[in-house]
Amino acid sequence: MFILGIDPGIERCGWGVLSETKSVVTPVDYGCIFTSKEDSDAKRLLNLYNEIIDLIKKFKPEGIAVEEIFFNNNAKTVIIVGEARGVIMLAAEINKIPVFSYSPLKIKMAITGYGRADKEQVQYMVKNVLHLKSVPKPDDTADALAVALTHCFTYKLNKLISRSKK
Repeated sequence: MFILGIDPGIERCGWGVLSETKSVVTPVDYGCIFTSKEDSDAKRLLNLYNEIIDLIKKFKPEGIAVEEIFFNNNAKTVIIVGEARGVIMLAAEINKIPVFSYSPLKIKMAITGYGRADKEQVQYMVKNVLHLKSVPKPDDTADALAVALTHCFTYKLNKLISRSKK
């Protein structure tokens, strides 16, 4: 199973593809999509959409895990990140790929076991769980891998729970 994890953003959008076979999770590829501040928001969203479509075509994920929006004090940031999330979800829906959303709290719990873990703790665990030589940069890339890992762990747990109910 290939999972595409995404940390949505308009300036930087982290992504990571993981493969899970027989309970072994392996990083396939990861990176970050950058858009130019010189472009209009509409053009940046179109560029993001096209890049996500390219990733879908290249890796053919069976699911896309996306981080939910964390509400902060900057309403403009929340709105544009919401628009980026919408573009990502649209690309997934057009390609008939299910989307799974995870809150920052759920991601931190799944990766570190502690919902108030800081960014460095999450990145350290991503690096170690995936046996990477270093933490992927920029941070958005490591965050995207954390989202994908969260889905792998959650999917596996839900499968076990489902089996035990039978």
